[in-house]
Amino acid sequence: MTRAYLGLGSNLGDRRALLRQAVEALDWGDVSVVARSRVYETTPVGGPAGQPDFLNQVIAVETALDARGLWERCSAVEASLGRSREHETRWGPRAIDIDVLTFGDEVVAEPDLEIPHPRIGERAFVLVPLAEIAPQLQVGSLGNAAELAGGLGADGSVRPVED
Repeated sequence: MTRAYLGLGSNLGDRRALLRQAVEALDWGDVSVVARSRVYETTPVGGPAGQPDFLNQVIAVETALDARGLWERCSAVEASLGRSREHETRWGPRAIDIDVLTFGDEVVAEPDLEIPHPRIGERAFVLVPLAEIAPQLQVGSLGNAAELAGGLGADGSVRPVED
């Protein structure tokens, strides 16, 4: 079994329900959800101006799948919840986004899959919830999650949402 961390985000529709449905849809068979961060509301990074804020969460999973198999499961869950990559603007609004952030200590560099996620070190909306559930996690050669999260999000762009 491999421990992987997944980043989830939604800024269309019932964002909280979509995050919950994504977690439930991932948690079966060869994938078990073993930890989840709080939900955070975050200001969009990149993409078109004026889009709604995201709700983001990071979950830890244990899986018997390989990295590509987990990525394919994530893509299938996105599609089942209404995501259509062909009809959306890059970094634009979306019902659900699920990224494989890390997969054990593996490094994957393929045209359609990079692990650790290539922009993980720049994104407070990923690092703040990741540091909440795995502060000592080594993120490639960048450092541990808590160190990377450091001052990111201190500007108010990442805000915990009350349950």
